[in-house]
Amino acid sequence: MSQQSLPAQIDIFATTPQSKDWDSGNYAQQVADVARWSERYGCKGILVYADNGICDPWLVSNIILQNTTTLCPLVAIQPAYMHPYTAAKMIASYGFLQNRRFFVNMVAGGFRNDLLALNDSTPHDERYVRLTEYTQIMSRLLESPQGVSFDGKYYKVENLKMTPALPEHLFPGILISGSSEAGLQAARDIGATPIKYPQRIGDEATVQQETGEHPSGVRVGIIARETSEEAWQVAHERFPTDRKGQIAHQLAMKTSDSQWHRQLSDMAREDADRDDPYWLGPFENYRTFCPYLVGSYERVAQELRGYISVGYQTFILDIPPCEEELRHTSIAFNEATVVVSH
Repeated sequence: MSQQSLPAQIDIFATTPQSKDWDSGNYAQQVADVARWSERYGCKGILVYADNGICDPWLVSNIILQNTTTLCPLVAIQPAYMHPYTAAKMIASYGFLQNRRFFVNMVAGGFRNDLLALNDSTPHDERYVRLTEYTQIMSRLLESPQGVSFDGKYYKVENLKMTPALPEHLFPGILISGSSEAGLQAARDIGATPIKYPQRIGDEATVQQETGEHPSGVRVGIIARETSEEAWQVAHERFPTDRKGQIAHQLAMKTSDSQWHRQLSDMAREDADRDDPYWLGPFENYRTFCPYLVGSYERVAQELRGYISVGYQTFILDIPPCEEELRHTSIAFNEATVVVSH
């Protein structure tokens, strides 16, 4: 099998498997395998989820660091789980101990039941205000050798210092959901890369013209093969129609105030009969939380080219089921970026 790395012009992240999908005896090995595949094919980093039902993302990140040399864990940080000082301390400690860089995915929290179980009833938009304060404290602690003081609505610290200090070249990249106006405002306030779940490329252009926003990152799955027929066969075998999953999806919609959940659900209803590479089947059957691009290398590359041309520079892929899938994905991305670069 010939190896073709993902293009360097854009930042591409894979996603780590979730512990809820594996038994304890095999999970660590699966994380290690996916991390090695991701690094082998040139991913910048790898997303590590955080929610009430899975392993701690920092401990999972340690497995990633042990099995790679350059791959950056993209750790989801939920304010309800730890103080901003603790998050900064984790990043600084890993920098000191292993000289490795992290990215952070700042999470406001979309599953209300998870938050209510933690006695957190903060409304959606206010959670982004809190997240902004959280990230500002965390960033200042990592940037400044001097003490940090902050007096906000949700957090207050006085002359707080970070030891060990984090070297400048290890300062984390910061990502945040950009699917709502509250998320976009938070991204502007903290200088983060806003990530959203993409619409079809024609609709993306319209959204930009209407809002004046310039989205810079998307989360999307990819299934690409030599022919579209082969790609769609793989897609339907991997994500078959599942009535139980559809019911679970409907229940999740009732307990979520996430903007991106609502947006994807609306698109799925509106475009169920359209025949193009943009596919919401896995989302509707509660198998994953992002749209997929399915088709030949050339057709998927065409779609990716469109997203890149309207300003997306960061792509977060779905969990790869095997190393071979990353090879197919790299072919589509390389074909897309070669044309863009010319």
